Amino acid sequence: MQGAGNDFVVIDANHNRQDWSKLAVIMCDRHYGIGADGLLISLPSKVADFKMRIINADGSESAVCGNGLRCLVRHYIDVHKVKNDSEITVETSIGVRIARIHRENNLIEIRVNMGEPRIGLNGTPIKAMNHGTKLDIMSLMNQVISINEKELLLSLVSIGNPHAINFYDFPVADFPLSELGLKVEQYKLFPYETNFEVVRIINRKQVEARVWERGVGETLACGSGACAIVAAGNLMGHLDSQVDVILPGGVLKVEWVIENDNSIYLSGPTETVFCGEW
Repeated sequence: MQGAGNDFVVIDANHNRQDWSKLAVIMCDRHYGIGADGLLISLPSKVADFKMRIINADGSESAVCGNGLRCLVRHYIDVHKVKNDSEITVETSIGVRIARIHRENNLIEIRVNMGEPRIGLNGTPIKAMNHGTKLDIMSLMNQVISINEKELLLSLVSIGNPHAINFYDFPVADFPLSELGLKVEQYKLFPYETNFEVVRIINRKQVEARVWERGVGETLACGSGACAIVAAGNLMGHLDSQVDVILPGGVLKVEWVIENDNSIYLSGPTETVFCGEW
């Protein structure tokens, strides 16, 4: 399956036990395997409609993946013939996530609640947005690092997994992501490594971005990364709360509902590319 070009091998595991990390490395190899950014595993759950695990192409496990979550929800509704406007619950390692589906004509939109964004290295919750706390938020969120004698201002946001966002003044295609991506991912500031996004703001409702995904490399899209971008841009005063994030693989829609439960929501395309037997 793929969501905006972020592609996955999807397995209904039921109660099947495997060395999923080893299997992910083999399956996700683009030359000798199927080829994917990661392995998505759907498991039975006692607290939700199903449980999700996401194993990156290098065998490491992620706590959450926005596009992967949407793909698994789409797989679930296709298999179980779920009706319009239904609510699907998904158990993840960081809690239950809720997705809502809406059909219009032959199109299916899946909107996922990605939870509350957190900022800084320690993932501090954002509780207040007034002017009295904004300077504290900025100092907590923003860090300057130096790589290859190049200084990068990074905005640190967690959406259940860590993201470091660099707002760039030029087209993101010009940024040397293949040269700097892994160095930012493994920078000494990040003990558990980080995802890295380069972003150019087009206007308050639209940005373009490229993503270096932890444990994968450059990907065509990243759902949690899109959410982190919008949270950081909004806190810095550059973006509204509803933004289209244009990625090489497609457009993801993000909405941060600050005045309600402070949750951030992700919508975008999903598609089953092919099915087969391993």
